Amino acid sequence: MPMNITPVTGVSPTTATGFAQSPAKAGTEGAAFANALGGAINEVQSLQSTSNDLSIKAVTGDLTDIHAATLASTRAAVALEMVSTFRNRGVEAFNEIMRMQA
Repeated sequence: MPMNITPVTGVSPTTATGFAQSPAKAGTEGAAFANALGGAINEVQSLQSTSNDLSIKAVTGDLTDIHAATLASTRAAVALEMVSTFRNRGVEAFNEIMRMQA
């Protein structure tokens, strides 16, 4: 069974320096990033919900395919780990920026 991977959409390229070209464009890129991040979080919630539903079916004996439950659980765990890593990196970057200003 091939695994479908949903690409992250809404992220636009930046200049060679990694920064947006103009403040007006930065606002729209920021909104695009926020939309992409929100979509990714919604996808993680969806994966977790599916995993929880299949786990409940497994416990109650209504599950017909343990393979699907195992895959859903693993997908949810990996997605949550990825979100946690992004959050940690964002906090580290914020702390580094705050140290530079001091």
